[in-house]
Amino acid sequence: MANKRDFYDVLGIDRNASKDEIKKAYRKLAVKHHPDKNPDDKDAEEKFKEATEAYEVLGDDQRRRMYDQFGHEGVGAGAGGFQGFRNSADFEDLFGGFSDIFGSDIFESFFGFGDIFGRSRAGPSRGQKMLRGSDIRYDVRLSLEEAAFGKKIEINVARNEHCKECGGTGAKKGSGSTTCPQCGGSGQVRRTQGFFTIASTCPRCRGTGNVIKEVCTVCRGEGLTSKKRKIVIDMEPGIENQTALRLAGEGNAGGSGGPSGDLILVVHVSPHPYFVRRGNDVLCQVQISVFQALLGADITVPTLDGKRVKIAIPAGTQSGKILRLKKEGVPFLKRRGRGDQLIRVTVQIPKDLSSTERKKLEEIAKGRKDTDSPPLMPAGSIE
Repeated sequence: MANKRDFYDVLGIDRNASKDEIKKAYRKLAVKHHPDKNPDDKDAEEKFKEATEAYEVLGDDQRRRMYDQFGHEGVGAGAGGFQGFRNSADFEDLFGGFSDIFGSDIFESFFGFGDIFGRSRAGPSRGQKMLRGSDIRYDVRLSLEEAAFGKKIEINVARNEHCKECGGTGAKKGSGSTTCPQCGGSGQVRRTQGFFTIASTCPRCRGTGNVIKEVCTVCRGEGLTSKKRKIVIDMEPGIENQTALRLAGEGNAGGSGGPSGDLILVVHVSPHPYFVRRGNDVLCQVQISVFQALLGADITVPTLDGKRVKIAIPAGTQSGKILRLKKEGVPFLKRRGRGDQLIRVTVQIPKDLSSTERKKLEEIAKGRKDTDSPPLMPAGSIE
């Protein structure tokens, strides 16, 4: 008893420390000396045990009063050493934030604190939980027109489904299952390492707690079979490239009666040879002659949905000018209306002028008296 350190000195706190101060001091020491962070370090293990014992006493009002009045003899600390936490509420209150340091639920799954409290903090063993099936990704390729105006498509998806022969149990009809002899039905096997009990998923029953007497000859005990399913999907008008659509419950079947995963459709829109999408507008480019640009003209242009629409080219149109066709673009997703079609005009300069055409143009040029020192354009006009 004479060699046992004062509990306040162990935690490094004042004798008038509050419960919060006691808790913070213990958490700091527990993190520092935890055996998982100090493997094969007996000194760290002893300090962790010493700090835990101190917190067991000073963290409890009644035991702290006895300790303050009678010392170690007052709490029986010398007889049994660390006695373990009194209930799971104390443990969860203290270590509720430790998952950020050691990983989720490590004190339960790795060190077996469920044994201390007579149960697991998470309730039933992990292997007995319903397991959600995994998601499936499926890539869908559409043309720009199909993405713009919608399309009904059929896809064939290979996925895991519950075996019809055994109903997903993995057991041969009439054979059933029995308690796993290796884990005794707990779904976990445990081994002692120093101060701790390490728990891991039972390799024989894979955490279910049961083993099949005779396996199903169709699924070979897996409870799942691979099937190809045809799924019909209505692609809504206006869908964009790289959109991910989630079809709930159309993924792989879950284990132990768990729900199926989802089917994730990723949409890829193929480039169009003439149109480029910009939001809900579409951009195309047409080439007109220099005379159409000078004098103006009426031209016909195609639209994304296959129509041909007449549009006026104003006289004096410059190369690069953009004209607009209202409501000839991509429909808005899930609402009325469409974007516009933008038409960029480029002017083609003829290279095959006849001598007569050239003379006429030279006469026009002399009359205009164009400068031989053209001004520089603002930098902002450079594309």
